[in-house]
Amino acid sequence: MIKVENIVKSFGSLTVLKGVTVEIPEKKVVAIVGPSGAGKTTLLQIMGTLSLPDSGNVYMNGENLSLMRDKQLAKFRNTHIGFVFQFHHLLPEFTALENVCMPALIAGKSMNSSQDRAKELLDFLGLSHRLTHKPSELSGGEQQRVAVARALINNPLVVLADEPSGNLDSHNKEELHNLFFKLRDQMGQTFVVVTHDKDLARMADMQISMNDGLLG
Repeated sequence: MIKVENIVKSFGSLTVLKGVTVEIPEKKVVAIVGPSGAGKTTLLQIMGTLSLPDSGNVYMNGENLSLMRDKQLAKFRNTHIGFVFQFHHLLPEFTALENVCMPALIAGKSMNSSQDRAKELLDFLGLSHRLTHKPSELSGGEQQRVAVARALINNPLVVLADEPSGNLDSHNKEELHNLFFKLRDQMGQTFVVVTHDKDLARMADMQISMNDGLLG
């Protein structure tokens, strides 16, 4: 599914990733754990093509993403990778339905098909009664579920999540974590999650432990 090979990444004189190689299997929930500053988020961003490595290669579904030009990468990212962040990044002026539709519309899909898929996902996530509500009218847990639906709208190969439950209370945190496994089981979805949450890490199908830019 995903393979990163000898990834090195520096910011100025600070080397954040020091030759990381790891493979992510499909249809699994994978947790990346480790102390702050270990390089977890940088690795996730490189997997998601949001950041480019100084050296090394990233493969997804057999394609070497490191060889793609900017426009190719942007298209691949939009259609094959979903993102969920700690701060959901929903657009405040748009409804839940409109926020979820956005990546599909960017991918060139029609408004009707985008809305049909968005409604299907929001219904699956228990939000069919919140379609016309804007983010300010939703609870934190509801906002994060809208963000998950948005990540899934283009049927991505993988969803990358960076501390997705970091801003949630214990109830909403548990609901979100359980949702990842429900999506794995019912939709065959792959998740790679950077987390400090020990409960989620224990539940994961696989743990990747990082420390000081290296695995282990």
